[in-house]
Amino acid sequence: MLCYNYAVGTLYLVATPIGNLEDLTQRALRVLREVDLIAAEDTRQTRKLLDHYQIDTPLIRGDVALVSDAGTPGLSDPGYLLVRYALDAGCQVSPIPGPSAPIAALVASGLPTVSFIFLGYLPRRQAERRRLMGEMSQERRTMLAFEVPHRLLKSLEDMEATFGAGRPIVVCRELTKVHEEILRGTLSEIREHFKEIAPRGEFTLVIGGATGEDRWDEAVVKKELGERMARGLNPSEAAREVAAEAGWSRREVYRLTLEDS
Repeated sequence: MLCYNYAVGTLYLVATPIGNLEDLTQRALRVLREVDLIAAEDTRQTRKLLDHYQIDTPLIRGDVALVSDAGTPGLSDPGYLLVRYALDAGCQVSPIPGPSAPIAALVASGLPTVSFIFLGYLPRRQAERRRLMGEMSQERRTMLAFEVPHRLLKSLEDMEATFGAGRPIVVCRELTKVHEEILRGTLSEIREHFKEIAPRGEFTLVIGGATGEDRWDEAVVKKELGERMARGLNPSEAAREVAAEAGWSRREVYRLTLEDS
């Protein structure tokens, strides 16, 4: 059981606008004005928000408000470490809820919202990204992820190769801003769009989960394995290729190669 040392102070996790400055809540405004210190991801970015609301909180010891550049701090950013340090020091940690790009994208996507999984930023390296896609190939929950513009097209290609061209996806950028854009379609349609139009800005992706229609029958998987191994692929290579198309995990497919050996 954690016991808080109220003499140490409180760490407030303050959600800030992801685009439109009017999305800052009244409670967040009050906390930012009352705390003794605001810890920011980028002081230049946060200063724009504070200047807009004429907040001149000084930098001294006491209660602290943590903010990210946009959205809820601690979500897929280093703020998690500060929360752990604060808890270890006996501080109280109090969330000030507000804007969140993943939740905003999810509820606007039109994809199922009853259950979902947040993947954070997709891996930078292609091998790690493809490994993650393979692990998610049978995930039935809606998937949320962040991606940067210079890797978006490669990530879409990896997802299409693993999940199939017809898997639904919603790509969101500039949420709540003047040029908000939400693109809905299949992986192949969205990939073709960004082949023609260069990606710009930070992206939140909402990917539909697997359905029974995505998964090949075992007989088809075995047939494809046999054909690829007959062409010279070793069992591991054949399993990886088939898994990417069959809606099976690589481990499941590889197990079939062992059964037939």
